Amino acid sequence: MPQFAKPGDLNAPHEPTVLINARVIDPASGRDEPGGVLIKDGLITDVGAKLRRNAPEGYKVIDCQGHILAPGLVDMQVFTGEPGSEHRETLRTASRAAAAGGVTTMIVMPDTQPVIDEVALVDFILRRARDNAIVHIHPMGAMTMGLEGSELTEIGLLQRAGAIAFSNGKQSVMNARVMHQVLQYSRDFDALVTHFAEDQNLAGKGSMNAGELATRLGLSGVNKVAETIMLDRDLRLVELTGARYHAATLSCPESVAAIRQARGNGLKVTCGVSINHLTLNENDVVPYRTFFKVRPPLRTEADRAAMTRALEAGDIDVIVSSHDPQDVDTKRRPFDEAADGAAGLETLLAAALRLHHNDGVDLKTLLRAMTSRPAELLGLECGRLIPGAPADLIVFDPNAPWVVNRDELSSRSKNSPFDESKMQGRVLRTVVAGHTVYS
Repeated sequence: MPQFAKPGDLNAPHEPTVLINARVIDPASGRDEPGGVLIKDGLITDVGAKLRRNAPEGYKVIDCQGHILAPGLVDMQVFTGEPGSEHRETLRTASRAAAAGGVTTMIVMPDTQPVIDEVALVDFILRRARDNAIVHIHPMGAMTMGLEGSELTEIGLLQRAGAIAFSNGKQSVMNARVMHQVLQYSRDFDALVTHFAEDQNLAGKGSMNAGELATRLGLSGVNKVAETIMLDRDLRLVELTGARYHAATLSCPESVAAIRQARGNGLKVTCGVSINHLTLNENDVVPYRTFFKVRPPLRTEADRAAMTRALEAGDIDVIVSSHDPQDVDTKRRPFDEAADGAAGLETLLAAALRLHHNDGVDLKTLLRAMTSRPAELLGLECGRLIPGAPADLIVFDPNAPWVVNRDELSSRSKNSPFDESKMQGRVLRTVVAGHTVYS
C-alpha cells in the first residue's frame, strides 16, 4: 500500500540521507549516469557516480535498485477547489495526488471562490498549504479582479505577498486595452504573465475540436483559430511592452510557430502544453466520455504529433498536468453540457513516459519540461540535482506496468482521462525538502 507523510512530518528534524544505486538524470546539468545523491538539512550536498555504491557513515541509506533518480516535478498549472469548492479538491488532497505522481512543487491557479485577487487570499493559500500540504505550493495571483477581465489587480502587492506569477485562469482577457495594461504593469515588477489564449467569442460554447469528427458526432466545435488569433494579439502587445509572457496551454503547431517567431524577434515569451494534448487526440472523444472534455479541446492526431515534435525541438518549454478536478454532478451530463477539466496530477509522469516509450522522446527532454525549465521561469531553486539545491527529488521505474484505477487515485475527484488505461512507468518514492512524503 502507498505510504504518505503527514503535513507535520515536514517540520521534523532532518535525517542525513543518501540515495544510492540509481540512474541519476538531471536535465539542468545534462547528467545521466549511475550514481546517487547525498542529503543533509533538507538540501542536496553531493551528487555523482561516487555515490553509486558508497554510503558515508551516519547516513540513512536508501537503495534505489537501479531505478531513475530525478528532480521532483514542477507543475505550473493546477486547479483546486480550495477555497470555495472543497468538495472537488482541497490543498491537502491535491498535495497527496501530487506526491503520488512525483510532483514536489505545484502552482495553484486563481480560479477559486473567492478568486485569488487580494493579498489576504494569497496569504490564505500559503498558510493552508503550510498546515495541510506535503509538497510545495505556490499561488498564482489573478491578473484582473474576479477574473472578469476589466479591472487590474494590485500585481505589485500580490507579488510581494507571495504570488509567484499572474494569470486570468480559464478566462482569457478579451479586452486588448486591459491586457496591454496588465503587461505594462507586470513589466515594472518583472512578473511573469501566464495567459490562456482563446478568443471566447470565436470559441463560443464549443465542446470539442472543430472538424469532420465533431460534425459526425453532432457536437459543437472550437476551431484552433480561436487560439491563434488571441495568441497573435498577445504577442503584438508583448512586443509593445517588453513584458514576460507565457502562453499557458497551447494545443496546435500554428501557435508554437508563432511563439518561435516571437522568440526569434527577441521577445521574452515561452509556452506550455498540457500532457493531455501530447498523449490524447480528438478520437478519444468518440465514446462521448466527458472525462475527455478539456479546454482547449483535444486536437487531431496530426496536431498531437506535431506538438510532440515541437517538444523535442525545444520549442515547447513546459509540460503541465492542467489538473482540473470535477465532481460527478458536473461531469455526468451530455457531452456539450458537461464541465471542462480532467484530473491529472497523479498520472502526469506516467502519461509523459508514453512519449518516451511510444514516440521516442528523450528522457532528459521530457524531464526538463517538467523540472528545471518551469523552475527557471518561476524563479525557483528546485528542479535540479546540484549541491545547495533543495532536496526535492523522485525515484521512479520507467518500465513498471500498472493500470489506472480512479477509485485508487488520491485526488478527491476522479475525472481522469486515463482511467482504466495501461501505463508503463510509476513513481516509487517522492522526497520533499529531504523528507520522504510518498513511497
